[in-house]
Amino acid sequence: MRRILATTALLAAAVSLAGCTTSASDQSAPAVSEPGLSQPSVPGTSEEARVTDATAGQLLADDTRSVVTTGTVTVTADDPIAAASEAVRIVETAGGRVDARTENAPTENDNGSATLSLRIPSDSLGATLDGLKALGDAEHVAINAVDVTAQAQDLDARISALRASVDRLTALLATATDTKVLIDLETAISERQGNLESMEAQRRSLADQVDLSTIELSLISVTDAPLAQPDTFWDGLVAGWAAFTGFVGFLLVALGVLVPWLALAGVAALIALVVIRRRRAARAEPVDAA
Repeated sequence: MRRILATTALLAAAVSLAGCTTSASDQSAPAVSEPGLSQPSVPGTSEEARVTDATAGQLLADDTRSVVTTGTVTVTADDPIAAASEAVRIVETAGGRVDARTENAPTENDNGSATLSLRIPSDSLGATLDGLKALGDAEHVAINAVDVTAQAQDLDARISALRASVDRLTALLATATDTKVLIDLETAISERQGNLESMEAQRRSLADQVDLSTIELSLISVTDAPLAQPDTFWDGLVAGWAAFTGFVGFLLVALGVLVPWLALAGVAALIALVVIRRRRAARAEPVDAA
């Protein structure tokens, strides 16, 4: 009788724990590719919800912020290929890495170009950017920062709640003797362990985005650089004259291309005119004879 009562009590405890942890384990954490979104808080009716709220409150007391920084930089260099190698050296010296690198060989009209996807430690981002801009003339710099502190805290709280759940279920598993209770406990532990590992992977990915900023660097030659906008009357006059001479040159080139076709069209029109006149003259001769 005592064994039946003990087995019943263990089964009831396992079912109660499973009901308490369902809301925390079934909801997945927000995707790392969308740092602006966060999941709703876990309901506060269960013990795990209270653990989550307490952990979140402790994290909110921390002054640290988690920020994901991304950006694009365009630099005009005399030798983009050599500048790309120097950019790699600068980033690796700062403790970063190069995730992608694309180079276009020089041609007759330009000196080539290169595009690099750089991961730079956030603590040394400013100094590293200064070194990259010094490779040539910085034509474009855009930096974007997204605060993901709430998302990181939410993931940390959910991970703490799931770890506590797995520990309690593991403790019950060590004292369980009934086969069905053992199977139920092992199933619950396996499910929560899978959710825990998934959230831990998301947290590591988010931490990597926070620790290493992502910068897309484009190195181009002078011929590929955007034209500077005139800001004075003289610059505007020079730009206008250059545009006028360019337009006139374009018209002359177009005229040179069209001249052979116009000559061919004139010869064809002349032949057609001669044929039409001869036909008219041939039709008029019988009438005159009559």
